Amino acid sequence: MDTKKLKPALAIALLSLGLAIYIALTGEVTEASIWSLFPPLVAIFVALFTKEVFSSLFLGIVTGAILASGGSLGVFLNNLVQKGFITSISQTSGIFIFLIVLGIIVVLINYSGGSKAFGNWANSKIKTRRGSQLAAFCLCIMLFIDDYFNCLTSGSVMKPITDSHRVSRAKLAYIIDATAAPVCMIAPISSWAAAVTGYAENSHMSGIELFIRAIPFNFYSLLTLVFVISIIVFDNDFGPMKKYEKRAIEEGNLGIRKDITIDDSDEHLNGSVIDLVFPVLALIISCVISLINVGGFFDFKSPFYHDFVNAFANTDSSIALAMGSIIALIITIVFFVVKKALTFEKSMDAISEGFSSMVSAILILTMATSLKNISNDLLGSTQYVGGLMANAAGNLNSLLPVVIFIVAIFLAFATGTSWGTFGILIPIVVSMFEPTDPIFFIGISATLSGAVCGDHLSPISDTTIMSSTGAGCIHIDHVKTQLPYGMSVAAISVVAYIIAGFTHSAIISLSFGVIVIFVLMYVLKLKNKKELGSVAE
Repeated sequence: MDTKKLKPALAIALLSLGLAIYIALTGEVTEASIWSLFPPLVAIFVALFTKEVFSSLFLGIVTGAILASGGSLGVFLNNLVQKGFITSISQTSGIFIFLIVLGIIVVLINYSGGSKAFGNWANSKIKTRRGSQLAAFCLCIMLFIDDYFNCLTSGSVMKPITDSHRVSRAKLAYIIDATAAPVCMIAPISSWAAAVTGYAENSHMSGIELFIRAIPFNFYSLLTLVFVISIIVFDNDFGPMKKYEKRAIEEGNLGIRKDITIDDSDEHLNGSVIDLVFPVLALIISCVISLINVGGFFDFKSPFYHDFVNAFANTDSSIALAMGSIIALIITIVFFVVKKALTFEKSMDAISEGFSSMVSAILILTMATSLKNISNDLLGSTQYVGGLMANAAGNLNSLLPVVIFIVAIFLAFATGTSWGTFGILIPIVVSMFEPTDPIFFIGISATLSGAVCGDHLSPISDTTIMSSTGAGCIHIDHVKTQLPYGMSVAAISVVAYIIAGFTHSAIISLSFGVIVIFVLMYVLKLKNKKELGSVAE
């Protein structure tokens, strides 16, 4: 951390802890009160101020544990250790396995020479920086099954290609993060669609039908995909991202995370493209099969049998991805050993190195989940924000979609969870309107859209963490560079939801959003040309 910021950071930390202790001792903390938002906001603010994510998350966790303790030291320690760290580890253990196994597979591919061979092949086909970024976007679109899987797989595959064209890791992380969740949010067969269908039991229609009919009004997801393409095609980076991209182009400084230490000297000299393609395909196929297997697709004689679509609606992606990744790892090791690309001993060496490469992501995910658990389960942050929305609805019928959208953003941003936001807001929206009301589907979409937006912008979101991990980017760099982009699309989406509330038309609202994005790109292009002209003079 910058020494100039150390004293202010310590002052903020002491002030936050002191305030938390005072509030806890006075007994003013009640469940689902405004204080439930204090811990995540402290963590987010300190992280953005200090650019140091571990201490910021830990400060938020400690602050939340104090607030929920009622002034008791024993309760505080139980909140911190049992309900915080231990519970979060048990909840995310499946994702931990998936992360570790993916790290091992990436090391194996590097050892085999597959990454270098694929990079050389891709460079012969992809000649430009723009082409490498579009390739990353297209790969993310293809991996729509699950956002975790999307973030980590696409990042691992595309890093050699974007690196060779001097695309900063922060830009790659943004492309991944801005594509993975939005594409899952508009794909009827995905883990996100499954989550939504599970929260729509009282909507008088099937969850999948509700999800599909809400897609046209999912403005943030749809407009974010348009925005990503526009940023790439027009080459119109702005804000902190512009500085990172300029540094990557001029100095070759890509902003690679320092804990990634795979030695190129270990690579097999005769690696081929198949050494990367085969493990990735094995991972995709095994994960998809595992997802529908856990969802009951293969239980033909069981009363719990589900067809293909409903199997996704009933699956547990944490278990399925862990299962699928382990199967893919075994297949990959056997493939490399039989092919004589690697020895069995060398394959075993990859296990410890792959684990080490994911330690940072595991620590961040553990602490982010701990913070969410304390804020949500002990302090009732989701109930508090959900109650605010229900009370604010009143007679704002036409403005309700934009109210829902903003509330969902705030809730997902503060808690770092889009799925938790679905869980609290969708039942409220379902109870407020009949399915025959045009506002019903707009309100559902506003919930989904706002949840994706808040999750996208939040430093403590699991998908934000996965994106920076997959891209091998410094986490706080990713958060800082994508904030202006996400906020720009959020602002456009706010106006789109106001229009939709009065017109009930997805076409009019989306058209407005797309036009504004292209006008923005045109203005930025003119501004960039003017700046280049001034520099040339």
